[in-house]
Amino acid sequence: MTHAHHEVVNPATGQVIETVPATSAAEVDAAVARATKAQEGWAAAAPADRARLLRRFAGVVDEHVEELARLEVREAGHTIGNARWEAGNVRDLLDFAAGGVERLTGRQIPVAGGLDITILEPLGVIGVIAPWNFPMPIAAWGTAPALAAGNAVLLKPAETTPLTALRLAELALEAGLPEHLFQVLPGAGDVTGNALVEHPGVAKIVFTGSTRVGKSIMATSAPLVKRVTLELGGKSPNIVFADSDLRAAAEATPMSFLDNSGQDCCARTRILVQRTVYDRFLDLLAPAIESVVVGDPADEKTQMGPLISQIQLDRVRSYVPDDLPGIRGSAPDGPGFWFAPTVLTDIAPDAPAACEEVFGPVAAVLPFDDEADAIRLANATDYGLSGSIWTRDIGRALRVSRAVAAGNLSVNSHSSVRYSTPFGGYKQSGLGRELGPDALTAFTETKNVFISTEA
Repeated sequence: MTHAHHEVVNPATGQVIETVPATSAAEVDAAVARATKAQEGWAAAAPADRARLLRRFAGVVDEHVEELARLEVREAGHTIGNARWEAGNVRDLLDFAAGGVERLTGRQIPVAGGLDITILEPLGVIGVIAPWNFPMPIAAWGTAPALAAGNAVLLKPAETTPLTALRLAELALEAGLPEHLFQVLPGAGDVTGNALVEHPGVAKIVFTGSTRVGKSIMATSAPLVKRVTLELGGKSPNIVFADSDLRAAAEATPMSFLDNSGQDCCARTRILVQRTVYDRFLDLLAPAIESVVVGDPADEKTQMGPLISQIQLDRVRSYVPDDLPGIRGSAPDGPGFWFAPTVLTDIAPDAPAACEEVFGPVAAVLPFDDEADAIRLANATDYGLSGSIWTRDIGRALRVSRAVAAGNLSVNSHSSVRYSTPFGGYKQSGLGRELGPDALTAFTETKNVFISTEA
């Protein structure tokens, strides 16, 4: 029988760069068995030894940052600057998680008649299903803390971007991690992914991707009472008040939704501008959009590369009819999956491009009247992942931050993700939190032990 394969395509050229075997359901079953055995030894190892090996893994990644970045450019079309950050983020996540191994402590709880303690124990085998938009860092968001907490990890990368994941597995072995503790299983979501979700030997699924697939994973996990962490879609607001530094807000806006060609759940694709400064803001925004350099992702000067695939390009085009008014940048002609930076103006708040996740370099500008109106518009979506608030009034910044239903907000900034702070969404943007000081506990079970001191 012929083994299924997936072609990996360079998004900037449309050319196949590698063919990768797909993992069958039977092979997933075998991988779970190997991981289960490896996890037992890993959990029994001294915490200091686990931490030391994870730091060694971080060091080996650091030695290969440029190699990993170049691989990411080829398979995902990311700009080389972004790709270097992503590889560095994997290194930093491993190092941060290693620092948490010996701090994964329980508690002593005062009780009558004895001593009560809690113990945090690893879950076992963790399935991490990573997306194609940020293949390296998001894979590490689940993998690093899960390993640090004493678990084994089976990583299923997206079909379009398996190469960096496969290379990371090789580097893990080079660093001395036990064989089979961290395995990469390339393959289709409806085969390899489903096999992980359905497998009784997989204790938890960490998934980043669409809300539709996330709901399916929840439903499939329910009969097994399998734990899930879900990081799903977003339609994040960028709220610009009249009292803000308008020039700074306008100049920061392009990369708030054009980073990674808009293929980012945190992209600020709903630009909400107070009506009294709406026209002035657009005047400042237009040259900022038009100046964005779109082109060869391997070029150091490039700010935005191509979309991931023809399918994604067709999807983005479907949201932007040629006659829609707006501000448009430029993009290369010829081979590759290119779409120009686009800001839609004079668009209804309930238009598809204004309320659905386009997942491309497209944003919509909507006016608002006052603080209450801004909050209403910001929350008028099923999502609640991220967002930005631009104002000089600290009281307003805090009021609006409390009122906007989103998991990650920034004031006078578009920063959403740090490995040292929690990340996750409200509403249909997901379930659970990743990153931050509590990341390891999400991969543990709490055991309570009472010890009687009665004579």
